[in-house]
Amino acid sequence: MNWNILTTEAQLAEILEKSKGRPQLIYKHSTRCGTSSMIKSRLERSAMPPEIDFHFIDLIAYRALSGKIAEELHVRHESPQVLLIQNGECTYHESHYAIDMEEIAARRMRA
Repeated sequence: MNWNILTTEAQLAEILEKSKGRPQLIYKHSTRCGTSSMIKSRLERSAMPPEIDFHFIDLIAYRALSGKIAEELHVRHESPQVLLIQNGECTYHESHYAIDMEEIAARRMRA
């Protein structure tokens, strides 16, 4: 999997803008959490839907940006967490063991 690393608010604004033409997914990852590492590995072993751009944020290193993401997208912060963004809005979010690439792909089709 080729993650786009998210480290700035300018990148977040770009992701929101890009989501108007193409779905964007943000994976919020904690480097201090075994569950987060397991879910990241599971995602990386899954087939990526080619129509979605995948972004990764280390929420330990970029805690303030992680908070900004939750605020901008009106979702409760969790870790690990995926946020599917379409048309500038979070249309699907899930956390912990409920994160599943097939469900992400299915949500993309329904939105």
